[in-house]
Parts: sequence; C-alpha cells; structure tokens
Amino acid sequence: MMKKIATDKAPAAIGPYSQGIVAGDFLFASGQIPIVPATGQIEAVTIEEQSKQAMENVGAILAEAGVSYDKVVKTTCFLADMADFAAFNAVYEKYFTEKPARSCVAVKQLPKNVLCEVEVIAYLG
Repeated sequence: MMKKIATDKAPAAIGPYSQGIVAGDFLFASGQIPIVPATGQIEAVTIEEQSKQAMENVGAILAEAGVSYDKVVKTTCFLADMADFAAFNAVYEKYFTEKPARSCVAVKQLPKNVLCEVEVIAYLG
C-alpha cells in the first residue's frame, strides 16, 4: 500500500510530485529546499540559514509521517557549490545525529537558485 504525505508545515510541491510517499515501512521524501512554508518564499541567504530551513522542512514531512530524524536511513544532499560543504555539514550534523547513509553532490543549479536541497528515506517500523 502507498500513501501520500502532505503537510502545510513544509513547502507545497512546486511541480507534479508529492512531498512524500509512504511505501510499506518506508517514507520516501521529496527533496526539500529552503522555502518558508508560511510564505512560499526563500528568506534565508547564507548556506547555514538555507540548510537550517531545508532541514526544518524535512522534519515537517518526517513528523507528518509519524517519525523524526533518527529514523532516516539515507539522505541525498545537493549543493550549488562544494565550497559550502563544511558549513552545510555543520548544520546537517545537528539534525541527523544517528548518521544515516548519505550522498552529497554539487550540482550546476538547484530550483529557485537555492544553495542546497535535501531528500531522505526513513524507516517507519
């Protein structure tokens, strides 16, 4: 059985996708960028601020699925500039304290020209 996850505490999808899908015992969350859910705007400027907002958006989707950061088994992180890696990690490690598996890559461009995007897979069992 599959179930869509939707919450107004995370940014609404800006395309033809869901914030997250529960399939069996796993949540597959779409990538989250630093959009402020209440305004639909990018308010953060620095990589630290944008990383924090992206993590908070991930947390809202996890909460809607009934879990928290400690149930995340895999993250995929996208950075606009690998020079931001250390600053991004400093924020990331405050949220993902269980150290899930991770991929982190630099990409040419992210939606809305943000500095980072984070997607997760979480175990619901």
